[in-house]
Amino acid sequence: MNTNNIRLSVLDQSPVRKGVTAEQAVQETVALAKYTDELGYTRFWVSEHHNTGILAGSTPEVLMAHLAGQTKNIRIGSGGVMMPNHSALKVAENFRMLEALFPGRIDLGMGRAPGTDRLTASVLNPSNQFTEQDFINQLYDLINYFHDTGEPGTIQAKVRAIPQVQTVPDMWLLSSSGESGLFAAHFGMGLSFAHFINPIGGPQAVAAYRDRFKPSDDMPKPEANVALFVFCSEDAEKIRQHQAMMDYRFNQFEKGGPLIPVAYNDIKDITYSDGEQGRILYNRQRVITGTPAEMKLKLTKLANDYKVNELIAVTIAEDFNDRLTSYRLLAEVFEIGN
Repeated sequence: MNTNNIRLSVLDQSPVRKGVTAEQAVQETVALAKYTDELGYTRFWVSEHHNTGILAGSTPEVLMAHLAGQTKNIRIGSGGVMMPNHSALKVAENFRMLEALFPGRIDLGMGRAPGTDRLTASVLNPSNQFTEQDFINQLYDLINYFHDTGEPGTIQAKVRAIPQVQTVPDMWLLSSSGESGLFAAHFGMGLSFAHFINPIGGPQAVAAYRDRFKPSDDMPKPEANVALFVFCSEDAEKIRQHQAMMDYRFNQFEKGGPLIPVAYNDIKDITYSDGEQGRILYNRQRVITGTPAEMKLKLTKLANDYKVNELIAVTIAEDFNDRLTSYRLLAEVFEIGN
């Protein structure tokens, strides 16, 4: 694969750094969207998480409206809307409104998980059953709402999604196991594999998606990308500290309980059990770090393994300038703005 053909995109979760408020975290997301737009990134997706103190992104559709108004060329999307928390009609109306405001620039990325714990999910949507069939029904309903199909016997024969607009957002399913990839293939949607959640089995899942893809009116051929944690720096010590921070975050998440923002100095002397060390080695597969030259080799290999030409970078850094620098160095080494 020619590295100059690799497109780079962003998934941002509005991370709340130590000493930074949630308001500041959201403003950093806005600044990052504007910056990566200027650098030539393809798309900028924002996530949906609830009941956590370390991520401020809870309402992607609201944040997307502001981001699209602050940027010019980059596609703005959800990575993703967690469908169990929402009605299909409300999702359709939110994204039709976004299409009315910014036609041709909107991505609707959707996930099957709630983006939170089960208790919070039950409060977000008390009727949520977490069933596979419910998710499939929502996808059928969304397509009908977006295309005003109104097939006899369906809800859409009587209920339309407002506003009535001519364009449809690009629809993507997010997957960390491969099952949603089969749904994406069936419905003719794009697939975004979450390598940053599950580093095992992704290339096989993407291959199965391509093999089973059924063209749709919205997507005539399969489109796939891969999202992963990345950190690029010219400073070896910053790379080492970043990896230590990621090791700690993964360990704390797997332990459960409240998650709070920390700095490197808070965790630098922590020791891990043998079991924790094993999990650290596993979780490091979810992260790619290095200098620009190292990142070019590592990311090109990963793109070749998945046979994709688009990578979505998820970067969390203790210092916001290091986050900006990481995206700049990646843009330069892959020459995406040229």
